[in-house]
Amino acid sequence: MGKAATIDVFGYLDYRAFLRDVYLARKAASASFSYRAFSRRAGLKSPNYLKLVMDGERNLTAPMAARFAKALGLDDESGGYFTDLVAFNQARTSSERAAHYARLSSSTRYRKTHRLDLAQAAYYATWYVPVVRELAARSDFQDDPVWIAARTWPPITRLEAARALDVLLELGLLVRDDDGKVSQGGKALVSTGPELHAVHIANYHRTMMGRAAESIDLIPSAERDISSLTLGVGEDGVRRLKERIQRFRRELLELTLLEDDPKQVVQVNFQLFPLTREPEDA
Repeated sequence: MGKAATIDVFGYLDYRAFLRDVYLARKAASASFSYRAFSRRAGLKSPNYLKLVMDGERNLTAPMAARFAKALGLDDESGGYFTDLVAFNQARTSSERAAHYARLSSSTRYRKTHRLDLAQAAYYATWYVPVVRELAARSDFQDDPVWIAARTWPPITRLEAARALDVLLELGLLVRDDDGKVSQGGKALVSTGPELHAVHIANYHRTMMGRAAESIDLIPSAERDISSLTLGVGEDGVRRLKERIQRFRRELLELTLLEDDPKQVVQVNFQLFPLTREPEDA
């Protein structure tokens, strides 16, 4: 059986898509390749196990993922990435996905293939990167890391400010004109698919909720608003509350458009989550 390296596993963030592409490529290269042939090579009793996995009807345990990697002819580095990819795709919580994504993105070959994904991860995971983008709306903005670092709170380092500029320029969220002046770009963040997008968004919310908690001690009460409500709602109450929150978010965005010369960057968080749940046997 030919090497799966002809289709680079490091280019994938969905192990089922990788398996489908490998199967199609090998089937086209050799009429003798089949689901049954793969099962024999992997020591599987079910002749169509590969198909069930590709179609999402079966998951892979860690030992089974290692057997698949060996049957595919992956080397140690590629096989390790494949087993991490399986764990990433099958993780049940956002924290598990984040931990497995950290393992995936530590690979040098992954970093070469997914440069923009890593830039987007940095945008969401590092609280001051969105701040720098909003600072760029100031009329007196300077793309000088020293100028930027002096205006964030709490202060960041010059190197952190320089990294934030690099990330934003790479993503097109800041642009440099012919005169060298940097300003906000209109480009939206690059889409990376639902699995990876969910990881980045979850990391972003964790980071900003952490910043909110820190602000209780760091920021005078006159310059912040930390409040909460505990409410009782009916069956349709959560949906109505979410709609009101979404409407209020849009109103705040519209208000910022009226700012002639924005000078300060602020963060507004919204959290709505249940504190009770009906027993399953109720």
